[in-house]
Amino acid sequence: MQNNRSRYRVPAFLVTAFAHLLAVSIATLGLYWLIKLKEGVAFTSHVKIQIFNMHPLLTILGFIIFSGEGKIKCIIKLKFTFKCDNAYRYFESLLSGILGIYAVFKFHNELKIGHAYTLHSWIGLATICLFGLQLLLGFFTFLFPGAKSATHVIFAPWHIFTGVGIFFMAIMTAETGLMEEFMFQKLHKGQEALVVNFIGILILMFGISVGLIVVIPLKRK
Repeated sequence: MQNNRSRYRVPAFLVTAFAHLLAVSIATLGLYWLIKLKEGVAFTSHVKIQIFNMHPLLTILGFIIFSGEGKIKCIIKLKFTFKCDNAYRYFESLLSGILGIYAVFKFHNELKIGHAYTLHSWIGLATICLFGLQLLLGFFTFLFPGAKSATHVIFAPWHIFTGVGIFFMAIMTAETGLMEEFMFQKLHKGQEALVVNFIGILILMFGISVGLIVVIPLKRK
């Protein structure tokens, strides 16, 4: 068993490094897109698109990058002190996502547009609700004083499974949201269309990388 784990350490390290590089690339390209090509970001502005731009910024940072990085670190090192740090990271992801949802609802309200009428919004709202429930159950199962070790053992595989499932729901939400850019903003060609496509590809690759890290055997203490 030890030999099998050792055999996977190098590819696991390479996939992890690649995932971190993808996370940085997504954040960088996303900021370039929203600030340079789409007039910037703001919670309050007479340029309404700036309010909307807070939505992709915060949801991609929260549910894709912060959440994905949290899963990577959670899989690599499973200690109680690290679980506390991991819970904080997921809370940070949830808070960022909630602010992102608030931004798009604010944008719709100010322009008197209906809410939650697309597949993107349905999956997104389901994702944020399940994410919050996952965080709450994880806290009471793993961190709440008096939680039993036997419960940890039973719940851990399901916690990992549902966490990965919710993460890929977030990936799907991001991809459908980027597709809506082409539908509503009428992006057919040009620099912005190219950037949006690259962001979508990077997000997909990041999701696959995180999935690989979950399934590749790692050395654990």
